[in-house]
Amino acid sequence: VQLQASGGGSVQVGDSLRVSCVASGRTIEYYSMGWFRQAPNKEREFVAGISLMSGDTTMYADFARDRFTISRDNAENTVYLLMNSLRPEDTAVYYCAAGAFNGPYYRGSNYYDYWGQGTQVTVSS
Repeated sequence: VQLQASGGGSVQVGDSLRVSCVASGRTIEYYSMGWFRQAPNKEREFVAGISLMSGDTTMYADFARDRFTISRDNAENTVYLLMNSLRPEDTAVYYCAAGAFNGPYYRGSNYYDYWGQGTQVTVSS
């Protein structure tokens, strides 16, 4: 599975942005999907995860809950992360990942098998 993240950019505080992750090579329907981010001089951290197939289970980091929404479109082989009310501390490179697991392991980066190259999100005040 090859993952291509896109949609990042430079926005203002309070703006919204949707980043996308398009997969190729294999359907992502049977993969749990996640978004992680890495800010300068910080470790990569979990943002959000969504279960395989129907995506009826989602999980969010505390900072993302109530502001971010993860979703998937298996027909388009794409996962989205909609980010609202963006803050300067959301500035980071956002990575998507695919994992062949079924269960509440979304926070663990080691559970993911494939990673995209990342897309930069910059939030200015």
